[in-house]
Amino acid sequence: MEKVKTMKKERNWMEVFTNQKVKYGMGTLLLSGIGIALPRIFHLLAGDSAGATFLPMHIAVLIATLVFGLLSGSIVAGSSVMASYLLTGMPTLARLPYMLMELVIYVILLSIFNKKFSTYVALIGTIVLGRVLYAGVLFVAVYGFGLPTYGISVLQSIEIGLPGIVIQLVCVPGVAHIIQKGIHLDD
Repeated sequence: MEKVKTMKKERNWMEVFTNQKVKYGMGTLLLSGIGIALPRIFHLLAGDSAGATFLPMHIAVLIATLVFGLLSGSIVAGSSVMASYLLTGMPTLARLPYMLMELVIYVILLSIFNKKFSTYVALIGTIVLGRVLYAGVLFVAVYGFGLPTYGISVLQSIEIGLPGIVIQLVCVPGVAHIIQKGIHLDD
């Protein structure tokens, strides 16, 4: 009789982890942690400029958006930027609002494009149009509102960030696909 009760308890826990909302919540939480840890790892291995070069925070945000959608991607973007700043001081305070805007632009575009196009086309469109919109945001912030810039132009950020863009195009769709298959979101 005790074995039956134990089996029922185990089954109840398994049912909890098959619940859609739990999958979304756990996935978002995990990707938020990755969004905080991955930049730190890149900075430790490749120095202070690694973030601008490899764009590691973008990876978790893009994966969250592809796998879980707009809300999850937005949460991962916000929590990654804020927690990373509070824990490590990076991005710098001057860069923080711009980084947050950039990531949210990517989340919105990718969530729209992913509904209409293949993952690769959606990702390429997001990266290209995201940079254009981000340039507009910087222009309005600096010249329209007189806000300080963080010292880099959009063109410079594209040039410096080419390795990160390549990593995004090569890794993000595959990782997102593996996660989607592994967690069975359609169950």
